[in-house]
Amino acid sequence: IFSDVDTGTVTFLPLEENSEGKYQIKKCNIYQIQLTHIKDEEWSVSIVAPFPEDWFSDGIAYPKLAWLGNELLSRLAKWSVEQKPSEFKSTLSLISVAKYSKVYQDLKEKYREMVKVWPEVTDPEKFVYEDVAIAAYLLILWEEERKEKGLTKKQSFVDLGCGNGLLVHILNNEGHSGRGIDVRRRKIWDMYGQETHLEESTIMPGDSHLFPDTDWLIGNHSDELTPWIPVIAARSSYSCCYFVLPCCFFDFHGKYSRRQSKKTQYREYLDFVAQVGFVCGFHVEEDCLRIPSTKRVCLIGKNRTYPPTECALIDKQITQYINNRQTCAVVTCDRRVGFNHKDHSDGVCKEADSELPENEIDTAGTIWMPGFQPREKVEQIRNCASLPQDFVDDVVLNVANLLLNATPQKSCSNIHGGNTNTWNQGESLSLKEVAEHLNKETLKRLKSEYGGLQTLLKNNHQVFEVLNGRVHIRDWRKEKPSTKTKPEVKRRLSAEAFKTRLCWFFIHHPDGCSLPSESCPYAHGTEELRQSQIIKKKKYI
Repeated sequence: IFSDVDTGTVTFLPLEENSEGKYQIKKCNIYQIQLTHIKDEEWSVSIVAPFPEDWFSDGIAYPKLAWLGNELLSRLAKWSVEQKPSEFKSTLSLISVAKYSKVYQDLKEKYREMVKVWPEVTDPEKFVYEDVAIAAYLLILWEEERKEKGLTKKQSFVDLGCGNGLLVHILNNEGHSGRGIDVRRRKIWDMYGQETHLEESTIMPGDSHLFPDTDWLIGNHSDELTPWIPVIAARSSYSCCYFVLPCCFFDFHGKYSRRQSKKTQYREYLDFVAQVGFVCGFHVEEDCLRIPSTKRVCLIGKNRTYPPTECALIDKQITQYINNRQTCAVVTCDRRVGFNHKDHSDGVCKEADSELPENEIDTAGTIWMPGFQPREKVEQIRNCASLPQDFVDDVVLNVANLLLNATPQKSCSNIHGGNTNTWNQGESLSLKEVAEHLNKETLKRLKSEYGGLQTLLKNNHQVFEVLNGRVHIRDWRKEKPSTKTKPEVKRRLSAEAFKTRLCWFFIHHPDGCSLPSESCPYAHGTEELRQSQIIKKKKYI
């Protein structure tokens, strides 16, 4: 990386090692970020790639040029002028960055093949490299803990809500004994082999799910289990530690409700989970991970604030805190919460006396909160795909009309057979502005879907383009054919899908379709419709 302050440029020269161990510049992927002073307080930032036609992208070390131009540039401009102080600590503040970088690169190289064979519907690049980054962080954290405490044996772990199980797979491979537990088995589990220990089981916070022989509990996007993990760690043993990476906002009994408007919801939720750790007697530390996610702050509890002799006192404190946070919906169960769970006073687990009737002892001793709702075993499809088609059609038409009728209108030259006319491309509006024009019932229905309005609009790729939080009418004349040679399967599927769906613009747009019939991939009228030859892949065999 060459930085020239005088000219306001930073040039990136990618170096690749050849078979002889020498480094050579990958010339086709050289690029430069330029900062230019326009006038007064006006500046511009731009990205220059001298050989765009030869650019190579692997989605790992080399991003796509479109990402550099569309995504990175807008973020650089935004970050450059932002005044607000960060709510979070600097990245990787608790471990050695040099060690992390080395371990991360080694793991990335070791597990990069997972991207090619990923059988899940989720984005492999995001999930593989996110789990690689989390594993690298934990390996460094645990290595430093062993040095600090004079330990020789590698730490054991249990990953609660392990999902695809890749984090467990990596940690097992790197010499740490442990297992992952999730309510739902994933297809990829079968690919790991017998050395990776994964269990399909529902976790109910209670005495039946304590881990007295485990060194660390992990909660990586563990949803409804997130606030319970410090509690489970505290009640498992005095030496049990925890690592949580909160994502979705859950309280002990259900969805988390905001209580402070002065903080962002994310910051408020992190403070709540940290407070749970403090109540459980942990010295809670916060750090920011290097992962491709907006939710990248982790909370760590590895040291206690109290001696082993005060375990019983802390245990009562935990029970009282959980009781106080319960909603009216489970208030009838308050007297049962926390009773008869194991008391760890003097570092030894003893059964506490119960004041409940004999026939209630088993239930009360097993579950700390009878109203707790674990994740459903069968995952609900909530990506707007299951919404009724007439509802989706109505939303699409409403949003399209909103953009087309917004002022000022954008008109683009449209040439059909030599005749020039104008085609209304409409205005672009932010997602927030679009949402403000939809009725409350529609928004409520969309809110129950993951991604909500944005997901529905992106699903309707034929009509809309969503870029940087703004919604545009898609102009198919600007859709450039891919310069890359598509694989045979994709070419065949693309050809088979041609004219198998009606053109939305031909039917609904006041100026019709911007493309002539022979160029449009969609049918201009029912007479052009072809029967689809694509056989949809079955989900389960």
